[in-house]
Amino acid sequence: MLIGEVARRSGVSARMLRHYESLGLVRPSGRTGSGYREYSGEDIRRIFHIESLRSLGLSLREIGRALDDPGFTPSALVDDLIRQTRERIAAETELLTRLRRIDAAGPAGWEDVLQVVAFLQALGSKSADARQRAALSAGDEVPVPVEPLVEAVLGETDPNVAGALRWALARSGDDGTALLAEGLGSPVAAVRERAVQSLAEMPGEEAAARLRDALAHPDPVVRGYAALALGAGGVADAVPTLLDMIVEGRNDTDAAGALGVLASDTATADRIATRLVDRLAHHTTGAPARVRLTQALADIPGTAATRALGELSDDGDRAVALTATYLLRLRDAR
Repeated sequence: MLIGEVARRSGVSARMLRHYESLGLVRPSGRTGSGYREYSGEDIRRIFHIESLRSLGLSLREIGRALDDPGFTPSALVDDLIRQTRERIAAETELLTRLRRIDAAGPAGWEDVLQVVAFLQALGSKSADARQRAALSAGDEVPVPVEPLVEAVLGETDPNVAGALRWALARSGDDGTALLAEGLGSPVAAVRERAVQSLAEMPGEEAAARLRDALAHPDPVVRGYAALALGAGGVADAVPTLLDMIVEGRNDTDAAGALGVLASDTATADRIATRLVDRLAHHTTGAPARVRLTQALADIPGTAATRALGELSDDGDRAVALTATYLLRLRDAR
């Protein structure tokens, strides 16, 4: 079979076949009377073998070794190809992510593109100062993509940088709330905590809705941050979780303060006081928790709280009785 026909049947150009011949990869077995290259069936099979190995990413030198060395074992070479391919995919994926983020910023010109690139590089810097400066400058001149901000917030361990990143994310509006909500499902407790802290500082109804959902989260830390944020915003759904925090001694002072904020009118104040008293009377509530619940009544205005403190001043638990008596005196002084 002449070179032209081999090229047509194999899909390998005549020029490439001559290149293979020059490298010694495949040599035509014969020549015609006119001196033209003539390929045998075995030559054509070798051409297909070469093309198959090229499709795996082998170099022509590696293909020659594989085909001509009887003792050649492919395992090490294949392992190396796997490693190289993974590295190449990782690099291409990183590039694709960077391009997507630049596109999301909606740059108007190349100057904007360069500023977004500089921002992304600073956000990934090993220097905490550089990361903090990037966060504080976010959105000043060019809108920044929200996705890398959320990623940075969820991964940041420096408290100063984390605060700056949360501030920058809050300035971006509601765009990051869905991504932060995904962070609540992380298997890493620290990531869940950062996610709910960031949601607590986000404006808008979507963030508030995510926080209300977080009140049912299995992680008590997540529930606690959500309840404190919602309580400070006057959302009564947070009351049961705030009561749990006081009983369990988790941020109980802050939880009591949030209950005081929620007790902004007489009816709500009386309902909260009643729930505090119910927890005090529950048989599973231990002595330290009863003292904390009594202390929480100090932040609740209204007659129901005052009446409850009067009754508790005669409580059989001396610590509860003394606390209630002291709080009643403070109320009388006011």
